[in-house]
Amino acid sequence: MQASQQAYIVAPDPVLVSVTCSEAAFAVRRLYCVGRNYVEHIREMKEGDERDPPFFFQKPADAIVEDGGAVPYPAFTDDFQHEIELVAAIGRGGRNIPVERALDHVFGYAIGIDLTRRDRQREARDLRLPWEVGKSFDSSAPCGPIHPADSVGHITAGAISLSVNGETRQTGDIGQMIWNVAEIVANLSRHYALVAGDLIFTGTPAGVGPVLPGDRLEGVIAGLGRLAITITERED
Repeated sequence: MQASQQAYIVAPDPVLVSVTCSEAAFAVRRLYCVGRNYVEHIREMKEGDERDPPFFFQKPADAIVEDGGAVPYPAFTDDFQHEIELVAAIGRGGRNIPVERALDHVFGYAIGIDLTRRDRQREARDLRLPWEVGKSFDSSAPCGPIHPADSVGHITAGAISLSVNGETRQTGDIGQMIWNVAEIVANLSRHYALVAGDLIFTGTPAGVGPVLPGDRLEGVIAGLGRLAITITERED
C-alpha cells in the first residue's frame, strides 16, 4: 500500500483523573498495583509469606472509573470482590529511585478500589498463570480525585475503610502497610522506568468480599475524602 493510501488508527484520548482545587487534570499513563501489602490481608487470603518482597501487576488505564460512577458486574465471574486502596500518583519519572528521594516523585494521592474477579484470580494462581484475567478488565479500577501532596502532605498513616450499602467491610490504617509509599516507588522503579502520569495502587487491608448488582460501595481514607461507586447489572 502506498503512503497516500495508508489508513491510520487514531489512539483514544488520554484517560484523565480530576485534581482537587484545580481545573487541571491528571493524564494517566499506566496503572500499577501492589499485591499483598497488609499482613492481615495476606493471612485472610492464605497466600504468600509476610516477609516476601513487594510484587506488582498492571491494569489498563481505561479501567478507571471516577467518583460517582457505575461499574457493571463483569462477565466471566461469579465472585466479584472489592479491595480499598491508597493510590499514589507519580508526578516526576525516574528509574532506580532511592527510597530517601522517592516521595519527591509523588505528585499526590487518591482513593482507589481494586475490583477483582476472585474466582478467576484463584484459578490463575493455582495454574501458576498471570493474574490479568482476575484483575485487568473493564472498569476494574475506580479512582477518586487526586489530592496534591502540596496540600495534603505525604500519606504515611491514617484510617482506610470501605463500606457496602452502609455496612463496613474493610478497616485498617495506612501505617499498617508492609511496604510504605516511598519503598514501593523505589522498588517499582527498579523494574520499570516510572513516568509522570503513572498511578500506583498500594495494596488493601483485610476484609475483602463480594459485591452484587445494586450495591453501593464507599471508600474513605483520612485526609482524602470519599470515593463512591455503584455496581450495576451483569454485562454478559
